[in-house]
Amino acid sequence: MTEDKAPTAGRAIPAPSRTGTVPFRGHQTWFRVTGDPEALRPDASQAPLVVLHGGPGVAHDYTLAMTSLAGDGRAVVHYDQLGCGLSAHLPDADPASWTVELFVEELRAVVDHLGIADRFHLLGQSWGGMLASEVLLAAPGGVASLTIADSPASMTLWLEAAATLRARLPEEVQATLLHHEEQGTTDSAEYAAAMQVFYDRHVCRVVPNPPEVLASFAQLEADPTVYHTMNGPSEFHVVGTLKDWSVVDRLPGIAVPTLVVSGAHDEAMPLVWEPFVERIPGARSHVFADSSHMPHVEEPEAFTQVVGGFLREHD
Repeated sequence: MTEDKAPTAGRAIPAPSRTGTVPFRGHQTWFRVTGDPEALRPDASQAPLVVLHGGPGVAHDYTLAMTSLAGDGRAVVHYDQLGCGLSAHLPDADPASWTVELFVEELRAVVDHLGIADRFHLLGQSWGGMLASEVLLAAPGGVASLTIADSPASMTLWLEAAATLRARLPEEVQATLLHHEEQGTTDSAEYAAAMQVFYDRHVCRVVPNPPEVLASFAQLEADPTVYHTMNGPSEFHVVGTLKDWSVVDRLPGIAVPTLVVSGAHDEAMPLVWEPFVERIPGARSHVFADSSHMPHVEEPEAFTQVVGGFLREHD
């Protein structure tokens, strides 16, 4: 596939078999389950899969294509992390309260509430993969396997990749980005259009984006509290609380079967995820040739085959 061709959209998304909320720190975390709720039982033949969405602060909707992993009888759990989507929004919260530790604790609250804390697979996409690695390092109990999708092992590496890809954009697009950044007008329509060129190449190559992807972007635009606090104003300017985040030196401490996946056109270039493969004992990787940052959307059948096979291997 050439750079200017895009994949086509994937399959329909099934309705949830169960939805609800989990009490967490005086607020509510919303979740949905796809597949037979009986598959959440401790004696189920296949361990349930819990999906961690990205951002931080980008609601779960864009990961809903991963419900295909419930097709062989597995329960798939999605939830909106605190501060976005259908979970509690806290626009006036102390910025210092948005921490990695908060979201690690929230994941544990969700699996405890669902009764699956002793046995579940964990899949994190983008920021979700960063969070998943922190979950394993903080308290690995109950995690049968780890899938890291399109995620960086450090924000320094992430910014290096972003700068590399930005330099490959058409000159007029680069000039527009730079002009508005210098003028402080990054909220302009012209800047957004220039950013869209980057997104169409390196975030989601299914153009126009499927409805579930647009829904996540719309929710981020409506309430960017968590994203702006932890990341910053854009993919190119990580100035939030995660700016110095790195898990590279701690990765040998992850001791569960690990799969690392990404797209060949991903904004998460190989340099950002290779530390996971190099430093987590026994980790392996797969690159989807026709995808960017959302292989689950861009090559859903291949994604389901690769990740589903890995999950079955470690049930």
